[in-house]
Amino acid sequence: MKTISKILIVAILSISPIINAQTVDEIISNYFENTGGIENWEMAEGIKMSGKMIQGEIEIPIEIVQLKNKMMTKITIQGITFKDGVFDGETLWSTNFMTQKAERKNQEEADIIKNDLEQFPDPFLNYKEKGYTVELLGKETVDGTETFKVKLTTKPNIIEGKEVPSISIYFFDSENFVPILMHEEIQMGPGKGLTVEVKMSDYQEVGGLYMPFSLTQGIKGQPGAPIVIDSIELNPSVDDSEFAFPEDQSIE
Repeated sequence: MKTISKILIVAILSISPIINAQTVDEIISNYFENTGGIENWEMAEGIKMSGKMIQGEIEIPIEIVQLKNKMMTKITIQGITFKDGVFDGETLWSTNFMTQKAERKNQEEADIIKNDLEQFPDPFLNYKEKGYTVELLGKETVDGTETFKVKLTTKPNIIEGKEVPSISIYFFDSENFVPILMHEEIQMGPGKGLTVEVKMSDYQEVGGLYMPFSLTQGIKGQPGAPIVIDSIELNPSVDDSEFAFPEDQSIE
């Protein structure tokens, strides 16, 4: 009887990891189920986030708008509000804080933003239909939390005339199935080759969807800049003129 019991215990222990194992599609399915459901996510046409970026003891007001084919960030410093990373569907531009004049970015940078916006409102939503691939890389502990490490490969970017893979690594909390960390390599500019790290927490309900209200973004291995979100508006009404490049830049 003891022998039979020991065999059963060994069998149960060997089967348990199989029962508890998660496929990458199950992880993604649980993620959407726990954050409002795929149908609700598919109804998202735009997101407007208002909050503040913390730089030491200084709080910098910030507003981020993302639509299916447009985006814009407003930052207020020393009482002056300027726009950064504005994309109207074709043109990418930002305001030079020193000159207060808008400056167009090059076409490669604009095309990268266009690719990124194809992921709206979530890169994992209908990822197969978008031609993306996902891969479960195993488990990893992040700040004491056990996570599933998932590799997401989206549409490649063209940089300096060459096709470059677009890869992000997401770390999903193994209990709640929400991402709490994301890594992505910078592909161009002064930070080329460095890894951007975004930490996400304080998920709250907004119009039936759950989104992080606390973000920390920076370079992996270095202190990041905390962003506290005060409010999120789903499907905001934003006039197209907000995204348009200001042709008349005369200063009075």
